[in-house]
Amino acid sequence: MKGTTRVLRWAGKELLQLRVEEIGEHYGRYRLHVPDAERAMAKSLERFGQLSPVVVCRREERYELIDGFKRLGAARSLRQVSHLAARLMEADERSAKAAIYGLNRAGGRTRELEEAWIVHALVREDGMTQVETAELLGRHKSWVCRRLALIERLGAEAREDLRVGLLSPTSARHIVRLPQGNQAEVLAAARREALSGAELAGVVDLWIGSKERGQQQYVLAHPREALMQAQGAPHAGRDPRLSEAGNQVWKRIGLLLDVLGRMEVWLAHHGRAGLTPEDRALLAPRFEKLARDAASVGALSRDLVSEMKPAA
Repeated sequence: MKGTTRVLRWAGKELLQLRVEEIGEHYGRYRLHVPDAERAMAKSLERFGQLSPVVVCRREERYELIDGFKRLGAARSLRQVSHLAARLMEADERSAKAAIYGLNRAGGRTRELEEAWIVHALVREDGMTQVETAELLGRHKSWVCRRLALIERLGAEAREDLRVGLLSPTSARHIVRLPQGNQAEVLAAARREALSGAELAGVVDLWIGSKERGQQQYVLAHPREALMQAQGAPHAGRDPRLSEAGNQVWKRIGLLLDVLGRMEVWLAHHGRAGLTPEDRALLAPRFEKLARDAASVGALSRDLVSEMKPAA
């Protein structure tokens, strides 16, 4: 925090009472919009009122928000909230961006993509070097370099997926290792197969290591098979060690684990975000049945495992 605390210069100790419509959101492009968080903030404002002031600066004769975007969004959704208490800070373009990073980092609220937006703006819009940016934000140059790459080395489709939350920053770091012209096809395969972050990393490794286009196409068409083969796992098929019945069970378990793995990734990383209220109403009974059947299969599997263990 050494660099960022140095740029916070407060214009007096008195709080301003600003009308909601007086506060601009020019710097809102460096923050992710999270509707659920705004709705939760609106409930808090209704119940408890404003607990802490927002932070603003003056830019071209207008108050521009530096910190408190959820509070402003929530206030605008409530008729009974017409003013917000605000603390005014003195800031030019560079220090305003640094303050957005510093104030949110202090509260543990920065996200990697938001950090990347701020770094990109300081370097590409404000003309700062990476070393100067690192000093301003109190970070190492390598941190600045990684955040810059997160924006600049991603293709347009990957950047948009990252912006709307369909691509995690961790997955984006794997994707940037690919040429921009090939990122979209790898993303399409990852979405189609619901690959986990670790699986995506492995697929990128295999794609980069493939010497021929045909090998790359196989990796994208059958990513999990390609990963299994690369790891030396036996190819799905008949295992001579098993009976005919054993091979059938082996195949069914493999199929079930594959589908469950995809569903687990979807529930953990996408889940409710893309579902409409109508979707939820129609899907709820299916998920209830899935939960019951999965619990039943899990319990029966544990019983079978117990039976299979040799007696002590």
